[in-house]
Amino acid sequence: MTNGLNSAGTAFLTSLKQSLHKHPKRVSAAVAAVLLTGGGGAFAVASLGPDAADLPMVTLTESVPSLATDLELADLSELNALALYRSDVTRSNDNPEAMLQRLGIADPAASAFLRADALSQQNLLGRTGRVLSAEADSEHRLGRLTARWAPDDSGNFKRLVIERQADGSFSSQLQTAELAIGNRLGSGVITSSLFAATDAAGIPDAVAVQLAEIFSGNIDFRRALRKGDHFSVVYETLEADGEPMRTGRVLSAEFHNNGKTFNAVWFQDKPEAKGAYYTLDGNSMNRAYLTSPVAYTRVSSGFKMRFHPIQKTWRAHLGTDLAAPSGTPVRTIGDGTVSFAGVQNGYGNVVYVKHANQHETVYAHLSRIDVRKGQAISQGQTIGAVGQTGWATGPHLHFEFRVNGKQQDPMAMALRSEAAAPIAAAQRSAFERLAGQMRVQLDYAQQTLQTAQVD
Repeated sequence: MTNGLNSAGTAFLTSLKQSLHKHPKRVSAAVAAVLLTGGGGAFAVASLGPDAADLPMVTLTESVPSLATDLELADLSELNALALYRSDVTRSNDNPEAMLQRLGIADPAASAFLRADALSQQNLLGRTGRVLSAEADSEHRLGRLTARWAPDDSGNFKRLVIERQADGSFSSQLQTAELAIGNRLGSGVITSSLFAATDAAGIPDAVAVQLAEIFSGNIDFRRALRKGDHFSVVYETLEADGEPMRTGRVLSAEFHNNGKTFNAVWFQDKPEAKGAYYTLDGNSMNRAYLTSPVAYTRVSSGFKMRFHPIQKTWRAHLGTDLAAPSGTPVRTIGDGTVSFAGVQNGYGNVVYVKHANQHETVYAHLSRIDVRKGQAISQGQTIGAVGQTGWATGPHLHFEFRVNGKQQDPMAMALRSEAAAPIAAAQRSAFERLAGQMRVQLDYAQQTLQTAQVD
C-alpha cells in the first residue's frame, strides 16, 4: 500500500512541475486567490490540476440494440384505430353540427346524415335531455352515436343507434330495451335548504321531494330545518346500458334534525302487496293526514297574521298559502267525502272535504276541480290544480284545516294525527332482515359524508 501512495505522490509532483513550467501565470493567480480568501481549498485544488485541454481523449463507438421490438414497429397504422369516447345530453336548440361539436366530432358526412335521416329528425334533433354517447376515430370522424331516453313509466327505454358502415355510409336503428334497476347512496348537509343540500350532493330533485314527504310527519321542512342538519339516503335508479334515466323510489333514509334522528325504510312484503314506510324499529311512518296538499314546495306565508293584499288591512291568515305554478296538482290530505265543489266568493274555485272527528279541509283558488260533491276520496288523491281564481294576486293554493268549524294550524294538526299500525308479527322477520341491510348502507353513506367533510 505504501508503494502505491509513493507512486501516486510522484505522479502528482511531476504533473505539478510540468504545470509550473507551462502555465506560470495561471499558478500565480491561483496562489493569489488562496491568499486573498484565506482558504478556498476546493478552488485551489481545481485550479492547480491539469488543464482539461491537455488531457488525452478517446472516442468509443458501439451499436446499441433498440428497446422496441420489431412487432411494435411493424404496423404504425394501428394508431389510426384509436377510439375516442365522449358523452353529453341533447338540447332543445340542437342542430347536427352543434351536437357533434360538443361531442368532439368534426364530420360533415355525419352531419349531413343526421339532417336527412327520418329517425334522427323524429327522435334526436330538437329533443331535450336525451343521453348521448359517441365513439370517434383519431381523426374525429363519427364511428357510432347512441341516444337513450325513457319516454314513459313502462319500465322500458328507447335507444337510437347511428353507425358508420364499412363503406363509409351511415345507418340508423331505433331499439327498445328494458330498464335495469340499480341502487345509489347519497348524503348531504343542510346549509340553507333541502334542495340546496341535495344539489350540492348530486342527488336528484325527485329524491329531495320524497325525503320531505317521508319525514313530513316528523319534520316541518318549511320552518324546522337547521344549518348543520344532515341526512343519508338509499334510492333506486332506473338505468339504460348503465346510464341513469330517472330516479325510482327512496328505499331507506335517515335525517338528523335539531339534535334528533329520524329514519325510514320502504317495506313491501310481496310484489302484489301495498308497501309503506316504517321506522327501522317497525313503526309506521304513515299518519291520518299528510302535512301538505301539494308536493314539497316553497311556502309564501304560514299560519300567522298577514297584510291582506286585496283588502289592504292586517288580519289573521287562518290557513296556509302554498305558492306553486298554475296547474300543479292538489291532493287531499286524508280520507273523506267532498262536501262542496264549486265557486265561492273570494275563494274562487274551491273544494271542501269532510273527514272523521268533525275535521274539514278547504282547498281554494283552484284553476280546475277534479271531484264532485258527495264523492268519497282517499288520502293523496288529486282533487284539482293550483290556480289564481277568486281573490288571488298570484297563483297559489289557500289551504285550511278546520275542527268543528274553527280554523287550526294545518301542520300542527297533521303532526298530531295518529299513525298507522306497525309491522305485523307475521312480517317481522322479513322486515328485520331488510332493515339490517338498509342500516349497513345508511351507515356507509354517513361515513362517506364524514370523510368528505374532513377532507
